[in-house]
Amino acid sequence: MTLLYRLDANAADVARRFGARVGDDPWAGGYCTPAKFAPVITAGREFVAGPRPAGKPLAPRMVPRLWGVMPPPSAGDQTRLVATVRNPDSPFWIGNLRNSEFRCLVPATAFMEWGDGTDYEGRRLKHRFAPEGVGVFAMAGVWKDDEVPGFALLTVEARGLARQLGCKSMPVVLPDSEDARQAWLHGDWARARQIIEKPAALSQCEEPQAR
Repeated sequence: MTLLYRLDANAADVARRFGARVGDDPWAGGYCTPAKFAPVITAGREFVAGPRPAGKPLAPRMVPRLWGVMPPPSAGDQTRLVATVRNPDSPFWIGNLRNSEFRCLVPATAFMEWGDGTDYEGRRLKHRFAPEGVGVFAMAGVWKDDEVPGFALLTVEARGLARQLGCKSMPVVLPDSEDARQAWLHGDWARARQIIEKPAALSQCEEPQAR
């Protein structure tokens, strides 16, 4: 399960990378973990959820949102936020995913997954991944309108290099194209679903050195 990623770029650079309005997001770079705020890029309405104005596509904007959403009433632990979407057809998620206003881009420069085996000190192996040569990339996210709007990352079963290293799942990394990003932010669910099924290829990367 993806519970840690990095975004080593400040708010202005991230917004410029994706052609978004930066707003008042104070992000300066660093780790992103559940139950903390992180930048996302959305093309929905300001402040409240609902259909976009007919014939008036909204420009993307970058906003801070909580990583994790409140669980459904049936969940045993109401204090444990839901950080990832493993089943996009779940009734808990499908309404938001079909409505493109609730889809968002989650900027990152690398993410971490646990692999099989342990190191020489008996610690579980950690692997970091990113698309090669991209810099800041976008993961597929979805948000829910709550007292504190939160987002979750869409994940799929690990494939490619991540699977070879024993990882069980990985986030959906969007292909580095404007068409893919626009399809996720504005497209119908059939088109967006195709993106989930064909995430970008990944390479392994090193942990950044402390500054």
